[in-house]
Amino acid sequence: MSEAESSPRPELVLQGVAASHGIAYGQIFVYVQSDLEVPEYQVEEAAWGAEIARFEQALVVTRQQVQKIMVEVEKNLGEEEARIFDAHLLVLEDQALISETIRDFEKSRANIEACFDRVAQRYIAAFEAIDDEYLRERGGDIRDVAQRVLANLLGHTGLRLSKLADKRIVVANDISPSDAVSLDRSAALGIVTDSGSKTSHAVIVARSMKIPAVVGLRDLSAMVQQGDQLLVDGYEGVVILNPTESTLFRYGQIQRQKHTQEQRLMDANRLPAVTLDGVQLTLRANVEKSDESALVKEYNADGVGLYRTEYLYLGSSSMPTEDEQYAAYRALAEALAPAPVTIRTLDLGGDKPIASQAHLFPKEQNPFLGYRAIRFCLDHLDVFKIQLRAVLRASAHGTILLMYPMVSGRDEMRRANVVLDECKAELRAEGIAFDENLRVGTMIEIPSAAMTADLLAQECDFFSIGTNDLIQYLLAIDRVNDRIAHLYEPTHPSVLRTIRHIVVEAHRARIKVSVCGEMAGDPIFTALLFGIGVDELSMTPPLVPAARYIVRNMRMTDAKKLAQMALAMDSAPAIHALCAQFAEERLK
Repeated sequence: MSEAESSPRPELVLQGVAASHGIAYGQIFVYVQSDLEVPEYQVEEAAWGAEIARFEQALVVTRQQVQKIMVEVEKNLGEEEARIFDAHLLVLEDQALISETIRDFEKSRANIEACFDRVAQRYIAAFEAIDDEYLRERGGDIRDVAQRVLANLLGHTGLRLSKLADKRIVVANDISPSDAVSLDRSAALGIVTDSGSKTSHAVIVARSMKIPAVVGLRDLSAMVQQGDQLLVDGYEGVVILNPTESTLFRYGQIQRQKHTQEQRLMDANRLPAVTLDGVQLTLRANVEKSDESALVKEYNADGVGLYRTEYLYLGSSSMPTEDEQYAAYRALAEALAPAPVTIRTLDLGGDKPIASQAHLFPKEQNPFLGYRAIRFCLDHLDVFKIQLRAVLRASAHGTILLMYPMVSGRDEMRRANVVLDECKAELRAEGIAFDENLRVGTMIEIPSAAMTADLLAQECDFFSIGTNDLIQYLLAIDRVNDRIAHLYEPTHPSVLRTIRHIVVEAHRARIKVSVCGEMAGDPIFTALLFGIGVDELSMTPPLVPAARYIVRNMRMTDAKKLAQMALAMDSAPAIHALCAQFAEERLK
């Protein structure tokens, strides 16, 4: 063996996206999953009926397979993780998907696999075009189910990730939900993927299994070889190929420190969010589904600051009825009562189309600035009033607040409230109970709304700042565009000044301000936002412990000084460094 062949490969550090906390080290198992090759051919007239029957049978078999997976997942991981596959069952029962496949077959007379694949790809493309990360990942659910259906139609087996022979770190281009739940917890040390996001179901399963995961490594699976050594840092989103002894020693120390810190955060999370100088602060949760009440309670959040209702629509093949929505809103409100639940009205359209309702959402060149949210609702009062009636009915069973998304100014707010008043009048006439004192607010996520906060405050009971869109619009940055994503800066002076302006105008009108965007869930910004004067923060439930720990280890006077210093600075990186130092000192 030559000297070159025997020398160790150099250490290579790569940055991805932290998806599931933890540190792992071990040999790589490269999992190669390719889409099935779907043949296309013409079906003779005599076999047309049999072709449809074959499709229906494949759907039945796939449904049985998914239900079997759900039983196994519930037994091994729990009921919440098993509910991930509810989305798969919905796909299999989606009449729009099934009907479109049959219509394609009747028109083309091509084999049913080819027809189903064409229709499924259209649905997948529609979801993957959505800006919202969580919704974009639901395209993966459709892809996973489609592959199962196609495998059953084609008679293929063994497509899933088999049991690992030894303890390994799984590296793949992507991992489907079905593959994720088939992982052997005792053998899978970590998960690393080229694509995916923090909201993919594979990542959700990894978190449930407490398996470290990093996603978004682009072409890592093509760079590595079976048996290479890899270190996975699920805290910072770093993977290190062929780590040196000194790197391994350093990460051993980091792992011990992280474990101690996480235990400290969870212990403190049982205590009130009160600062060292006695100021009580409010930390709420963002949720997407009505069955997430257990998660809100687990992380001791003060109710829900943002319930994204569009998931009720995107998970259905048709518009959900008033009774279906009422049941979902009521379930969450009752489960968390007397804590408040803030329900955001439908934020669909533009970048969040419903594939089965495509006629309502014309394609647009710039969907982020397009026909969506309150604009869509005010143009489709039949859809809007069904939701408002459902929210009002549910308000009789808990503490519900209502807010509108993407309001650009006072006129839109007034128009929305006129529709709400009409719904109240209808329910009174029908003798249906609701909260007559229902508090109504608006998202502040458009610069025009921020600049006219004084006018909007006269029409509202509260504001909720959606920093994701507000920052994107203020800085003219498409946050999902890789070329310019680095310019997306929450600490840009314009962002902080805008938030301060919103707070000042809201407090002048004696209404409260919440922040529910990603900025609220980053512990680096906890003190800054409260110091600026924000009244409440709302975030993904697992992020509450870090925010609470910082609150309990800071003085409100120091948070206000931090905000004053930040507002006086002119450099986004410098402000970020200042806030990071403040947070780091209190997380120790």
